[in-house]
Amino acid sequence: MIRKALILAICLCLLPFSTRTAEGAPPGQRDVIVQLFEWNWKSVGQECGQVLGPKGYGAVQVSPPQEHVVLPSAGYPWWQDYQPVSYKIDSTRRGTRSEFIAMVNSCHAAGVKVYVDAVINHMTGGSSGGVGSAGSSYSHYDYPGTYQTQDFHHCGRNGNDDIVDYGDRYEVQNCELVDLADLATDTGYVRGRIAAYLNDLLAIGVDGFRLDASKHMAAGDIAAIQARLSRSAYLYQEVIYGAGEPITPDEYVGNGDVLEFRYGKDLAKIFNTEKLAYLRTFASPLPSDQAVVFTDNHDTQRGSGVLTFRDNGRYAMANAFMLAWTYGTPKVMSSYEYSSNDQGPPSAGDGRTSDTTCFSNGWRCEHEWRVIANMVAFHNNTRGAPVTDWWDNGNDAIAFGRGDKGYLILNDEGSALTGRSFHTSLPAGVYCDVFHGDYSAGQCTGPSYTVDAAGWFKADIAPQDGLALHSTAKLS
Repeated sequence: MIRKALILAICLCLLPFSTRTAEGAPPGQRDVIVQLFEWNWKSVGQECGQVLGPKGYGAVQVSPPQEHVVLPSAGYPWWQDYQPVSYKIDSTRRGTRSEFIAMVNSCHAAGVKVYVDAVINHMTGGSSGGVGSAGSSYSHYDYPGTYQTQDFHHCGRNGNDDIVDYGDRYEVQNCELVDLADLATDTGYVRGRIAAYLNDLLAIGVDGFRLDASKHMAAGDIAAIQARLSRSAYLYQEVIYGAGEPITPDEYVGNGDVLEFRYGKDLAKIFNTEKLAYLRTFASPLPSDQAVVFTDNHDTQRGSGVLTFRDNGRYAMANAFMLAWTYGTPKVMSSYEYSSNDQGPPSAGDGRTSDTTCFSNGWRCEHEWRVIANMVAFHNNTRGAPVTDWWDNGNDAIAFGRGDKGYLILNDEGSALTGRSFHTSLPAGVYCDVFHGDYSAGQCTGPSYTVDAAGWFKADIAPQDGLALHSTAKLS
C-alpha cells in the first residue's frame, strides 16, 4: 500500500485471452521470493546472477516499472514510484525499458523468476501535476492518451473523496486512498488499459505480479483483469487484514495468493514479548498454500510491531524460522538505511537510484546476510518434509527437524545453551552449520557437527544465535 508523508506512508554474519482459476503457490522447488526494494534494473540483473540464483532464491520482486511522478521538492521519496503517470516502461528512477528487459533476461538465465510490483488501483495524488519520469504531462484526473475524468471513481464522500471509514466496503473500494486518483476498475475500458500494461510486461518475460492495494479493488475486478491476461502469471495480492473490517484477505484467494500481513506481527510478538516455545503451532488464518509470508516489507518496516534489519540477530533468527517452517511462501525483505519514513533509496542528485553495492552507501541487503541467504537452501531442501523432533525449554530456546532433510536450533535466551545433545532424524554423518558457515563443493567455511547413527549430536548455542544443518550441506 502506498504511504504519503502525512500518512505513514549486521548482519548475523556468524552471522489468446483466457479465463483462469487462481494461480497457487509458485511451482518448482525454489519458491522463496526476495523483495529488492527500490533497486535499479542493472543491479537487480547482476544480483540474480551473482547471488540470487546461486543461493537458491526462486524469484525477485522488483519495484514498480511504470512511469511515475517526480518529486524533487519532497526529496524524491520512495512512494513517488507508487503514483503512476502512464504505463510506459521507458524511463523511471531505476532505468530504461531496455535495461528492464536486460534485467529480466539476466534473472531468467540465473533461474530466477521476476515478479513486478504492479500499481493498478490508482494514478497520482491531487497535490501533484506536471511531467512524469518519462516526460508525460498529467494532472490528477487527466493522463493524456490513457485516462480522463470519467475513468475514475468519484465517490462523493467526506468532502474530498478520500477514504475515512474502513468499516464501509463501498468507501474503501470506491473512494481515494490518501488522495490518489482511484481507477474505475469496474469498467471495461480501465480493465483493458490495465491488462494491456500487464500484458506488455508478460511479453517482456515477467513471470508474475504483486498487486498493490488489492484491498481497494473488488476481488471480482481483479478477476476480470486477470481474465484478460495473455498467458498464465503468478499473482499475489496486497490485502491487509483489519479487525472487524468487511473486506477480508480470504475474499481474494480465488484470484491467486495473498500477502499475509498478520504473520510478521505475530512473529514479532512472539520474539519480542512472548516465548519461542509458542512457535510450535505457528500459522496464520489463510491457507498455507495461498499465503505469502514475510517478517517485514517496505510498508511495515516503516510502521511498528514488526522485526526489521535494525533488530539484527533477532531479525536473522526470525527469518531463519520463516524459511525453516512449513507455513506459507516466504518473502525476504532487502532494504536500505533511512532516517525518515519517506526517504528514497540511495540516489544521484537528480533522484535516479544508485547502483547497489551491498553493505555500503546505505544498502542493507538482508537477503545476503549469511543466516538468511543460507537458510534459502535449507528451505528448498526441506520443502514438503514434515516437522519432526520438536524440542523447547518452555521458554526461548527451540529446536525442530524437517524429517530427514534438516534441523534448526534457535536460542533467544540471555545465556548460552551448553552441554546439550539434540535428537534429529538426519542420517548419520558430518554436516556444515550453515548459520555460521557457507557450504560449497563438499567444504564448509564454518563449524561442522557429527550426527551419530541414532540421530544425536551435541552443540553449544550462544545467546540470540542458532544452528542449522541440512542434507544438501553434508560433508561426509
